[in-house]
Amino acid sequence: MHSLNARVASAATLLLSSFMIVAGVTADPPIERPPHPAAPAADRFITDREGRTLDLPAEDETFTFVVFGDRTGGPDAGVKILADAVADTNLYEPDLVMTVGDLIQGYNGTDAWMRQMKEFRGIMDGLLCPWFPVAGNHDIYWRGPDRPEGEHEANYEMHFGPLWYAFDHKDRRFIVLYTDEANPDTGEHNFGKAECQRMSPEQLAWLKATLASGKDKKDVFVFLHHPRWIGGKYGDDWERIHPVLAEAGNVRAVFAGHIHRMRYDGPRDGIEYVTLATVGGGQSGLVPEAGYLHQFHHVTVRPDGIALACIPVGETMDVRDITGTVSDETGRLAQQEHSITSDLSVDENGSGHGTVLIVATNPTGRPVEFTLVPGSADSRWQYSPDHQHAVVEAGATHRFIFQLDRDRPSLDAGWRPPNITLDADYLGVNHRYPLPTRILEIPVAANLAAPERPDVDLGMEFDGKSQAIHIDDDAYDLPDGPFTLEAWFNGDSFGDRVGLVNRSEGSEFGFFLSQGKPSFYVHLDGTYAFAESATPILQTKTWHHIAGVYDGSEVRLYLDGTLIARGDAGKNRTRNTLPLLIGADVDANGRPTSHFDGRIDEVRLSSVARYTGERMSPQRRHDTDASTVLLFHFDAMQGPWLFDHSPSKAHGILRGTPRLVPVTD
Repeated sequence: MHSLNARVASAATLLLSSFMIVAGVTADPPIERPPHPAAPAADRFITDREGRTLDLPAEDETFTFVVFGDRTGGPDAGVKILADAVADTNLYEPDLVMTVGDLIQGYNGTDAWMRQMKEFRGIMDGLLCPWFPVAGNHDIYWRGPDRPEGEHEANYEMHFGPLWYAFDHKDRRFIVLYTDEANPDTGEHNFGKAECQRMSPEQLAWLKATLASGKDKKDVFVFLHHPRWIGGKYGDDWERIHPVLAEAGNVRAVFAGHIHRMRYDGPRDGIEYVTLATVGGGQSGLVPEAGYLHQFHHVTVRPDGIALACIPVGETMDVRDITGTVSDETGRLAQQEHSITSDLSVDENGSGHGTVLIVATNPTGRPVEFTLVPGSADSRWQYSPDHQHAVVEAGATHRFIFQLDRDRPSLDAGWRPPNITLDADYLGVNHRYPLPTRILEIPVAANLAAPERPDVDLGMEFDGKSQAIHIDDDAYDLPDGPFTLEAWFNGDSFGDRVGLVNRSEGSEFGFFLSQGKPSFYVHLDGTYAFAESATPILQTKTWHHIAGVYDGSEVRLYLDGTLIARGDAGKNRTRNTLPLLIGADVDANGRPTSHFDGRIDEVRLSSVARYTGERMSPQRRHDTDASTVLLFHFDAMQGPWLFDHSPSKAHGILRGTPRLVPVTD
């Protein structure tokens, strides 16, 4: 996306061209800019690794470069954002483009990795200038069986270039480091463990030698994936590296990515530490003005220093304004879970009454302005008051109370629950940072009568785009220990990592269907235990029964009564507060994503390991017993609710407009 002036100029050009065509005048064709000249330069390319030879830009008097943040960790739509960033960058015509890692979605085997590599390179090769990769965890980590030593390191070096290297341009040195070398004792790649995030003696020796040979360069710029200087899970290894950089005397800036938000942590001993957000990667969009956005950095190198400009959607930001404090505090505010309690209840005829209390907390060191407005897509709700507003000082809380009433008894198709629209502005020293609007769902107790079993067996049909069934996390209790998740499903199509029944987001459990391959995941003892099919075995337009079992020591996956996969497992389930979704995966904010396309029936969650052998005979209609935690027969909907036949009575809430349809073989 480009600036308003650019859009206006483009519109004016189009209008003028149209006028000239109408008037019979032929306009000159647009000028096509050729790619910048680039060629191998052995005397400027420095590495002790083997890999693909990288062409270097020609040296001339101009000196600007661009830095791209992470591409991955988000939806497939991120490739379009990357392409837009390439197009925008070509308008600036920098000498070169650097990256800071996570180039491809990764976390896969070789075939998928190769497809994603070619896709990324195909987009990046649209740049007019040379570009230079940095290896991130997405680019290196393997997922699935037959994991090779070093995971994807060999593939990376063959197709992207050495894991660490340097090159010279206009009397400056660019150094690329590798931050996923793995635990030297175990070989484990894990960016969340400090022992896996230490620079090897080999790379450190190379870095020292490269800094020494470049001691006469005017400036040195360093690029890596993980911003190790922020500590935490990265440990204290950077306190060993920073003195090496500082001693060189000419290191000007260090650039990193990974955390998907901008952050400025400099200068330190004359070195500016800069973390980028994303160019298509997973982006929460929590506080765009505070660095949660898709962007790239435009760097101008001058004799007396460097200029750093963030280029988001047609704007320019001062990188140094987004301090660690602003970044951390706005992020913390955006993620703050405000307390909402309610005694609101709805009868089976649709009438409802109750009081709602929202306790808004300001977790930051600056004042925050809150505005709360109750509302609903159902106009028959009444609210008192109709809105509330307050400025909450640093560290304080504020109570907002609303009375809600719905006196017209009708649980018809137009019935919708109420909610609270919450807006919050972080009041910085010189700038107001508006956070994205949040919709707080008001807990509603539904007093529903159990539906009669219909004459025709029914199932729920999902469109694969926007529909799901939502079950609140606090509506049922699944204790630690063995459990079984099972369902019947009939898919019209199977895309990549489609969610069937899930509350798996760095925790908990769920079913995924990926290109016809089913899988069952459980997060235990801090890591995923999984059982998944190695090959596509699902058929479209066919009813399948799937069951995932955790028995305390392993996970097992059954399909149509046959055990198809198993895996070792830990003891302690990693909990979250996300909803369980039927018909989709769940994101970190509890919203549905990766939607299922087809029909689902007979979803049951049990607090026992129901199936143990190599084969079992799945019931077409599940029974309720003392171990049943959730059970959805999909017999009937009552307003926005799907009845739960288990003792939990954790009735599901419709998201979108899934519909009940007759079940046919």
